Amino acid sequence: MGMNLGSSSGSNGDPDVVVDVNTTPLIDVMLVLLVMLIITIPIQTHAVKLDMPSADQPPNDAPPPPAVDLEIDFDGTVLWNGTPMDRGTLDANFRREGEAGDNQSEFHIRPNKLVEYKYVAAVLASAQRHGVTKIGLVGNEQFMQ
Repeated sequence: MGMNLGSSSGSNGDPDVVVDVNTTPLIDVMLVLLVMLIITIPIQTHAVKLDMPSADQPPNDAPPPPAVDLEIDFDGTVLWNGTPMDRGTLDANFRREGEAGDNQSEFHIRPNKLVEYKYVAAVLASAQRHGVTKIGLVGNEQFMQ
């Protein structure tokens, strides 16, 4: 702290009034708030929740059904194991596979590099709507360039 001894602005000899804001309490309050914020932020865990099979289930000795190759051509044509399908037949096949439950076939979807996404999305939505859960996209290496 300092004293103002010399210069007086008025003729009556009163010292100048200092009108600066004392920021020390403001900084103290801000530091306390910062520490409280750091303490109260929950620690984020980067965990992926997986539904793992339980160990008490008996192993399934039945051979799995053969995988179904679904190719989606550049114009939206869907080929089921090489056979062209229309939307109605595709939905009927998905419905049949969805009703199979745990014994449903795996679906390997191979979209053409030039196909529009709406055709692929329509096939995936149809499969999901009918309860098909074993779906995989294959041939992704063609999209890496």
